[in-house]
Amino acid sequence: MKNLTNKKYERYQRINRQFAELLNKSNNFSSRMASLISLLHHKMDNFFWTGVYWLNDHKLQVGAYQGPLACMELEKNKGVCWAAINENKTIMVPDVSQYHDHISCDSRSKSEIALPVRDKNQTILGVLDIDSNVLNNFDDTDAIELEKLLRLCFDMD
Repeated sequence: MKNLTNKKYERYQRINRQFAELLNKSNNFSSRMASLISLLHHKMDNFFWTGVYWLNDHKLQVGAYQGPLACMELEKNKGVCWAAINENKTIMVPDVSQYHDHISCDSRSKSEIALPVRDKNQTILGVLDIDSNVLNNFDDTDAIELEKLLRLCFDMD
C-alpha cells in the first residue's frame, strides 16, 4: 500500500507543477477551476467524475465538471457534498453504498471525496466533488494534496 501512496503523492506533485504553470495564463477563477478539474480528471487514476458544485442562493448547483452527466442540483443538507459544507471539512467516503444519505447521480460511483472550496477569506463558495468507480480510492494523500491545489486557485497575486 505504501508504494501506491508514494506513486499517488508523486503524481500530485507533477499535477501541482503543471497547474502552477497554467495559473500564469489566467487570473480568472472560473478558468482556473475548470482547468484544475480537467487536469485532475485526466491525470489521476480512477477519477470517474470530477467537478464542482457552487453554493448559489443556499443551493448546491453543478459547475464545471468532467465525467458522466451530473445532478444539476443537490438536495439541501443531504449527501457527501453538503456534509463537507456543513462540517466545513473534507469528507472521504470509502464506500458510498454505506453512506447514510448518499446522493447517487451515477450508480457506477463507488467512493467519493468532497472538499469545501473557500476563497481567500475562508468563505465557502462550493465543493470540489470527486467520485471513483473503485471502492476506497481516496486517502489522506488525496485530501492534503487536493486542498493544496484548491488554495492555488485563489493565489492571484
